[in-house]
Amino acid sequence: MTTRRTRPAPRPPEGTPPRAELARQARAALADAVRIARWAADGASPGTALLAAHALERAAAALELSPAQVRSGWDRARLAGLVELHGETARPGWRLRAWDRDDSAVLRGWVALFDAWSLVHPAPEDTEATAVAEAVEAVPQVLSLLQLSAGPVTVPALLDLLGQRVAELHEERCEVPYGPQALPEPAEPAPTAHPAALVARLLDWALEGLAAVGALTLGVGHATLTPLGNWAVWVKLEQICVAAQSPAGNIEQSAADMLLGCARLTPGPARAEYRAWLAARPVGSAVAELLAVARGEDALLRGLAFEALRVVGAPAEPVVRSVVTDASLRPYALIWLAEYDGADPEDAQEVLSREESTWLWVDTAAAVADHGETALLVRHLDSAVQGTVPALLEEVRAVGHPRTVQVLVALAAAHPDPALAKAVRRAAFQVHTGGA
Repeated sequence: MTTRRTRPAPRPPEGTPPRAELARQARAALADAVRIARWAADGASPGTALLAAHALERAAAALELSPAQVRSGWDRARLAGLVELHGETARPGWRLRAWDRDDSAVLRGWVALFDAWSLVHPAPEDTEATAVAEAVEAVPQVLSLLQLSAGPVTVPALLDLLGQRVAELHEERCEVPYGPQALPEPAEPAPTAHPAALVARLLDWALEGLAAVGALTLGVGHATLTPLGNWAVWVKLEQICVAAQSPAGNIEQSAADMLLGCARLTPGPARAEYRAWLAARPVGSAVAELLAVARGEDALLRGLAFEALRVVGAPAEPVVRSVVTDASLRPYALIWLAEYDGADPEDAQEVLSREESTWLWVDTAAAVADHGETALLVRHLDSAVQGTVPALLEEVRAVGHPRTVQVLVALAAAHPDPALAKAVRRAAFQVHTGGA
């Protein structure tokens, strides 16, 4: 046993409004999005794609908004998790249902919108995608300067910082030839990564996008974070300061290698590793990499990927909701969403159907068979929802998991009861041959 010194809960910067006031401001910033979400999710207009021309016109008339305002509010509602699309049907998201009573849900919704500022305000046309991506990646440094300055910051100062950071990112992406090279001839100084006019254009776009989501206000020649924006940037900086300590040294690893490195850690140290790894990457690319690992064949990594996504929190929610239709990810996604919505982790599996619980049992058994000890596989029998081995075998055979045969063979080899092992082997043979 080791004693770990706990870090006192950090206090937000002096002058930060109380949480209830921040939530009030977030509700005001998303007021039109909430109105449109409630209209779209209303039983009077089910099964309609809001951006279809006729639905757009009906929404504009009903809400007394222009079509452009409806379209903008609809985009915000989707990005903030206020509505979910199931085919052509709009359904209320959990945040919409909790909007009037849960300040945490409101702030999470606004932060999700804040993280998606570059989608709310499209990049200038005819701008190279690489330059746009570099600007998006550089914006956190711009926000840090605004937050640390605790007041207005001039556009030239922001432009200088953005230009430096974009140039650094551009240089990091340049490929350096490997091996001996001829001495270079004297040459003129290398051109900057992007013309100054383009960097200025990207800064204007970023500031306008952040202003559009309510993170900052723009004055003549300067920008200032709003109380909401100041609080959100402080929270993210605090998370990075705490998380960017990786005792197991996995920060620079790929998602798969990082997860494997965390496989034998206890939950607390594992979460610290996840936070450190996530803090070193843009959240969008980190979530995409974790989901790519989850879609792979290694069941252990699938479960660990969703553990890491729990640390991501709100920014991962839309992506996790989008994979509930994927059979291999659905049980994990449903449990993740249940816990995210406030369910106790011990009760979260109750959201699964019996078939989904059986599929998850097989997937977990595959992880144990591949990476664990045989005794763990035998004990895993006790976690099945069926209660009896014959019922479990019958439903496991029907669930269609691709690793069913391997799991049953491994279980038969590990179980000390000859009669039970024989029944399990018979089930494995029947699944393999397609017999009844």
